[in-house]
Order: sequence, then structure tokens, then C-alpha cells
Amino acid sequence: MSVDYSSAEAFARLASELQTVDGIEETVEAVVQFALQALSCKFASVVLIAQGRRPEVVASTDPVLAELYQEQIDAGAGPLLTAIVENAVVQLPDVSAETRWSPELISRLTALGIHSAVHLPLMVSGRSQAVLNLYGETFSPDDLAVAHILARHASIAIASARHQETMLRAVDARKLVGQAMGILMERYDLDGDRAFEVLRRYSQDYNRKLRDVAQELIDTRKLPGRDQT
Repeated sequence: MSVDYSSAEAFARLASELQTVDGIEETVEAVVQFALQALSCKFASVVLIAQGRRPEVVASTDPVLAELYQEQIDAGAGPLLTAIVENAVVQLPDVSAETRWSPELISRLTALGIHSAVHLPLMVSGRSQAVLNLYGETFSPDDLAVAHILARHASIAIASARHQETMLRAVDARKLVGQAMGILMERYDLDGDRAFEVLRRYSQDYNRKLRDVAQELIDTRKLPGRDQT
């Protein structure tokens, strides 16, 4: 389907598509593919920021990007990390002229035919939750305007996908705990409150999540550290 990606209609279609996809991986893949067509990028990727501000590549158009990011993580420096730490857009209008980062990193970028790059934090509640990374020949002011609009759409979609996954995990955890409580109630003739207290105590004693203790009991019919039959 041919689309004028500079039009508001294109972004409306993207927003509609992002509402219909399930999960974070599918969401960021849609964002990356849109970026390729909208901005004529050579490469594009989305890097999620996990707990502890740890970057995690979720979608990219080439495996070499993951290698570049790992090099930056290992070195503790690079445009991706700068975008994360400073919660700010990092633009490299002319990669070959860059002096902010190591010559080795710049050489790697130029060897890939990357002459310009931009890293846009995807902000949620004033903090970056991911980074949209775009690489190409050059980015005009119009390209950058489109990239910023895309980043706003992506921010909302990723926040929504993360919230949905959190809610699903919470529902799953409640089901596991309920099933484990049922096993304890039947085996030891406990009431619900006492069965939950047993699970909670084992969770604390073994420094494990409650859902993990419940899952082990369901799988093995044993509590951690108990040689039950």
C-alpha cells in the first residue's frame, strides 16, 4: 500500500495499527518499519530501558546494531547511552566529524555507510522508557520533525504495551497464588488466610517472589526446602 508518510493520515494509520498489535515486541517492530519507510533510513531500532536503566534491544533492522549498542554498553559511553542518561535527543549530523565518542565507534558507524544519526528518547512521565534510533545518509529538518512525531506516537504505544503486560503478569500471578493456596488448603486442611501466610513466609525466608514460590509448589507439589512426597 502506497502512503505519503509526511501526511497526518499516515500517522493516523500508524496510531490505529499500534492500537491493534499485541505486546511490546510487535509494537516496536511496527514503529521501526514505519521509520524505515517514513524517513528512508538505512537502519532503525528501538532500545527499551529496563530496570536499572539497562538498555535492551527489542527491534532493529540489522543485527549489527545490537553489536554497536553492546560496544557502547561495555565502554560506558556512546550516543545511545548519552540519550538515556541525559533524557535528551542526541543528533549526529555528520558522523565522520564527531569527536564526542571514541574513534573506534565512529569508524564502525562510517564503515556501515552511516553518515547521520539521531537518537530520540521515548518519554513517559518525564522519563525515557526507550530510545528510537535512526541512521541514514542525512536527515533534513522535515525528517527530524517527522521523527519527533513518530517518537511521541511510539512513547504512548510502548507505555500502553508495557502497562498491558504488567497487568497480565499480575493476573497470572494471582492465579498461580490461588492455585498454590488451594493445594496447601487441601493437603494441610488450612483456611485461605493461613495458606497465604505459608506462601508469604516461604517467599520471605527464601527471598523469592511469591509467584515463583507458588509456581514451584504447583510444579513439584513441594515448598522450597521441603522434601515432601
